[in-house]
Amino acid sequence: MSTAVLIAAVVGGGVLLLMRRLFPRQKAVELLRFPAGSMRGKTVIVTGANSGIGRAVAGELLRLRARVIMACRDPGSAEEAARDLKLQAGPEQGELVLKHLDLSSLRSVRRFCEEVIEEESKIDVLINNAGIYQCPYTKTEDGFEMQLGVNHLGHFLLTHLLLDLLKTSAPSRIVVVSSKLYKYGHINFDDLNSENNYNKAFCYSQSKLANLLFTLELARHLEGTRVTVNALTPGIVRTRLGRHVQIPLLAKPLFYLASLVFFKSPLEGAQTPLYLACSPEVEGVSGKCFANCEEEKLMDKATDDQAAKRLWDISKNMVGLSN
Repeated sequence: MSTAVLIAAVVGGGVLLLMRRLFPRQKAVELLRFPAGSMRGKTVIVTGANSGIGRAVAGELLRLRARVIMACRDPGSAEEAARDLKLQAGPEQGELVLKHLDLSSLRSVRRFCEEVIEEESKIDVLINNAGIYQCPYTKTEDGFEMQLGVNHLGHFLLTHLLLDLLKTSAPSRIVVVSSKLYKYGHINFDDLNSENNYNKAFCYSQSKLANLLFTLELARHLEGTRVTVNALTPGIVRTRLGRHVQIPLLAKPLFYLASLVFFKSPLEGAQTPLYLACSPEVEGVSGKCFANCEEEKLMDKATDDQAAKRLWDISKNMVGLSN
């Protein structure tokens, strides 16, 4: 027994040491405190609102009395999340509206937008949060590599189809959730759909870089409209995003314990998107990227105007938007 305990201690210590090297402990996150009712009368769309950061954002917006449209792929999971959020929000709360949205289907995106435009008089904030991470090679309904299709192209079409409503609702905001892992990717214009080669880590990083370039180019197109768009990198957060990552069975308990120490909670990860959605401090600010509620300096490849315009044009063609 003592030998087993010793081995477990050595292995556990090794895992914690590795986690500390890979994921330096992030500074404590100070939770934002907005005045009660500060989002009353505001309508906010949150994609992927049934879990992780999106669920935490939806819950906080509900507390602030917003009308929150939870745009989710899994209706059952969305309904369960909505019940929990309503119970946690207290007696004074906003409204939750559940709508089906599958970002891997352009048909679903178009149907969602048609319903929103028909049913909603305005959209004050659009939070493009949903994402998929390092999945096995699969294609969307429309034939796109899944991570590019969901993380970039689905949100690209969603945003475009809602732009007119966002403009008539101005001042309004668009919030794009990216990732610091954009640093490890580039836009492979020669094989954007990964037909010739698929590396799941690279494709995720490429899609998150695409989010940043989309934000950059969209901000340019929105100048003078009083619609702003900003991106953010939330840091490493304990969510279901990593469900496709294979971890050895024996290492899972240790990894879980280490994640409690080194990763942000979903609520902590939700602070920057909430800041960009609600704070008067960023009124009129556009085309920037934020981390921990502060502007973040990006690598040159994420601020490349030519790459941003080229990706914009290609993306419009891929999702069937006319010029």
